Amino acid sequence: MKAKKIIYGISVATLSTLMLTACSTTASNSNSSKSSSSSKAKTTQVVKKQKVGKQIAGAKLKDGTYKLVEDNYDHGYKVKMSMTVKGGKVTDATYDQVNKDGKSKTQDASYEKQMKKYSKVGPKEYINTLSKEFKANGANINGIQVVSGATGSSDSMRNYASQLVQAAQKGDTATIHINNNAKYKDGTYKLETLNYDHGYHQVYTLTIKNGKISDLKYDQVNKKGQSKTQNASYEKQMKKYSKVGPKEYIKKLRKEFLDNDGDMEKVQVVSGATESSNDFITYVSQLLNAAQKGNTKTIKVDNILYKE
Repeated sequence: MKAKKIIYGISVATLSTLMLTACSTTASNSNSSKSSSSSKAKTTQVVKKQKVGKQIAGAKLKDGTYKLVEDNYDHGYKVKMSMTVKGGKVTDATYDQVNKDGKSKTQDASYEKQMKKYSKVGPKEYINTLSKEFKANGANINGIQVVSGATGSSDSMRNYASQLVQAAQKGDTATIHINNNAKYKDGTYKLETLNYDHGYHQVYTLTIKNGKISDLKYDQVNKKGQSKTQNASYEKQMKKYSKVGPKEYIKKLRKEFLDNDGDMEKVQVVSGATESSNDFITYVSQLLNAAQKGNTKTIKVDNILYKE
């Protein structure tokens, strides 16, 4: 099916309507990483390379080669990524899924055939597309296209790309290890963005009890600690263009996550709040990665903002 969606680009002030496609995917689940076709179609958007203005917030990238790898194989494959920064800019980026022999899933003819049977897209297409999108958009993670038919892999890749960008801002070239498939460890996990976008930054608190997701708190707050959901003028302005405001999408994203026991594939992109939805999926996925390791240190994301 098709539905109209409003994309916010870098802010709620810049709005453009795109046609979106609903799809089911055979990609990894954030907790179990099981490959399956979701019974609930997930709405995704087709995004071309975004033209962004001058960077106005967030630390610049430091030169070096940054790598990320999943530690465990899922259906015989695991993700490997790298990003090269020269002169403060991303000059190269790679994304692949490889088996124990180091061979790419793009070379697996049987996997390609099976996946195309259900989603009309195979590893050859989505891996190459995501790799090209990563290289083309660099630090602008929101510009990376979500591939219809491979939503789970797309969301996972965007999460990993975001972690590589965070490492590059710090100049930390140690390989990032993702303990995928691992059970969640009990604890409270927090993430916050450091820079305020139109007066607000994002805050998340994930609670794990008995190895399961117990709660998730999510909000966008100003420097006084006030929630965007309490800003009547912001709500009115946003609804004027996209028919949805912070009161709706913040509550909806949290509810979908909890109702689906943390299955990120079932968290829908909220029509009219695409960028906030994508940020939610990326940052909560990073928190889940932290819970797989049991790392309760607050994640502080020096989020990059661009001039409109």
